[in-house]
Amino acid sequence: MAADHKLIIYQLLPRLFGNTKQANKFYGSIEENGSGKFNDISDKALQELKAMGFTHVWYTGVIEHATMTDYSQFGIEPDDPDVVKGRAGSPYAIKDYYDVDPDLAADVNNRIAEYEALIKRTHDNGLKVMMDFVPNHVARTYTSDQKPGGVRDFGEDDDKSKAFSPANDFYYLPGQSFVVPPGYNPGGDEFNSPLKDGKFDENPAKATGNDRFTSTPSINDWFETLKLNYGVDYLDNRKTYFDPIPPLWNKMYDILHFWSEKGIDGFRCDMVEMVPFEFWGWIIEKLKAEFSQLIFIGEAYEIGKYHDYISIGKFDYLYDKVGLYDALRKLTCNWPDANTWEINQVWNRDCFGIDQHMLRFMENHDEQRIASRFFAGDPWLAVPGMIVTATMNTGPVMIYSGQECGEPGNGNEGFSNDDGRTTIFDYWGVPEHQKWLNEGKFDGAQLSGSQRDLRNFYSKLLNISGQNEAIREGKFWELMVANERQPGFDTRLYLFLRYTDKQRILVITNFNRERRNIHVILPPDLLQLLQLSGSHEFTDLLSGAKFNAEDIMNGVTIDLPASSGFLLGF
Repeated sequence: MAADHKLIIYQLLPRLFGNTKQANKFYGSIEENGSGKFNDISDKALQELKAMGFTHVWYTGVIEHATMTDYSQFGIEPDDPDVVKGRAGSPYAIKDYYDVDPDLAADVNNRIAEYEALIKRTHDNGLKVMMDFVPNHVARTYTSDQKPGGVRDFGEDDDKSKAFSPANDFYYLPGQSFVVPPGYNPGGDEFNSPLKDGKFDENPAKATGNDRFTSTPSINDWFETLKLNYGVDYLDNRKTYFDPIPPLWNKMYDILHFWSEKGIDGFRCDMVEMVPFEFWGWIIEKLKAEFSQLIFIGEAYEIGKYHDYISIGKFDYLYDKVGLYDALRKLTCNWPDANTWEINQVWNRDCFGIDQHMLRFMENHDEQRIASRFFAGDPWLAVPGMIVTATMNTGPVMIYSGQECGEPGNGNEGFSNDDGRTTIFDYWGVPEHQKWLNEGKFDGAQLSGSQRDLRNFYSKLLNISGQNEAIREGKFWELMVANERQPGFDTRLYLFLRYTDKQRILVITNFNRERRNIHVILPPDLLQLLQLSGSHEFTDLLSGAKFNAEDIMNGVTIDLPASSGFLLGF
């Protein structure tokens, strides 16, 4: 495992990122609402991301997934809209693991080559490439027309008379036929298709992706997906059959090997806790034996399993959502029970010993936008939270495309309601991001002054995090206990030190909606460790603001604006 864990990741959906159309019609088609293409992610776009401090780009939704758009003229079998969510379809209902989304190609017949060119272009601009791996489920219409010779499709060799067999790729409900959830109106009233009839022919029915072993999943289930079988019998107390290796394991290895050979640098793995960690340990070790540079990030939510997925599952990084994200969201939203001691709980308990393996973020495609009325309503209120997210430890940090422009995720897009998220199911333009996109110039000419300032904040923060050794690889010293009785202290402030032998950065954040003045002291054992005495000048790396301590043993007085933070080098 690499010693440098400070990956700085930019997540983008190509379908949204390069789309310049602004119609944003409810349940609009690709012709009406548009779609970004691989080719839209130009050298200029990538250079701008590199300049902001990013090291990796996670291209989300690249693999071909089920859709309501008809590509039959290109030899692609149409999907039944009754088992597709949104006109564009969910990127997590994979239709062919050896193909890419035709929506993203300027020339559909040349779609793989266009993605390969994007991989090369990304590398040529000094960035690394990440993509999704969705191991738990596939689209109900899964069939690979691009698989290499000799590859067997999922379910092709299954014994469908058995509800469970370690040799099967799917779980079955013998004697039952699948029933489309009642009341589903795929694509809205205006969408017409000869396949839109409220029925889908699946007999015997298969288990649904969110572990629903029923032929009648609800509209709130992942009804468009099929659960994959890794040798776990869910209906017999999750009894496992891992010896011999289930056929699915080797099929998944072949898929990841296929993309790794194309130069992919890492995979963000979807819902890893729904797949046994024994599989992860097996496949990650096997792939890294050939592609040692690969990194694996797991979407994880069960704190009690973090250590297993790192030590046994061999993951490099896991989501820190049920922990730091949740604590910071409460503070950013000014909830009555928000408390910065909850941040201490994250590193001191939940992630103790594995903190450098936790990926931190305040937005991604699953979460509500900071600027939405469902979250903070104002992107600037996330400043203290983002400072903590990026600088608290040596682990990676991730930004979601549009976050840096204050995108609020407004509008009822279609399958995705007006819920503060930017849709992953529908064709859509992202209005505040489009101001930076500026018809493909990527120069931000349409941004407001406040938006330019916001992008500048993110750029400074991420570059500081990536370029300063105290943040990138330094140690962490918590300063809450030492300061909890200091004048001005309250539990909406968070303070810590990041340091190496050569560099020290005092991080102070204020989640209060009002200005705070606090006299910060460094405890005697820390002063002794760092051999500090006498006068010192503290300079904020973000703003250039300066503070002076005549005698550092007596501390330094800091005046903090509302919802702000300082990275004080001294």
